[in-house]
Amino acid sequence: MQINIDKNLVEFTPENADEKSKLQALWRLMVDCVRFNKKMVPIGEYVPEKQNLARFAIEGMSSGPAEQYADVRVDKECTCYCQTCNKFVRLKKGDRIPPCCGKLMEVLDE
Repeated sequence: MQINIDKNLVEFTPENADEKSKLQALWRLMVDCVRFNKKMVPIGEYVPEKQNLARFAIEGMSSGPAEQYADVRVDKECTCYCQTCNKFVRLKKGDRIPPCCGKLMEVLDE
């Protein structure tokens, strides 16, 4: 797979039939012509000397059944964040703390 970066534009060019089918599957997973497109966010770190693997989570997709996470609700308006991907979300009183990157987000002290 060839990857070209030009400012904020990233292009993926498959170099064989397997990569072409995987890129097409990724495209279909990410693009929703009727509703909203999904976003990929980085998880962890990419250090080739340590592990030659870059990992991304797809926002808007469940990583498993919702029952695997406790139903924890906030008792006041607050901000939650994910320690893995550093995503922030603002919650209102009574909102459920959402899961992100495989675990519930953390509440910031305010």
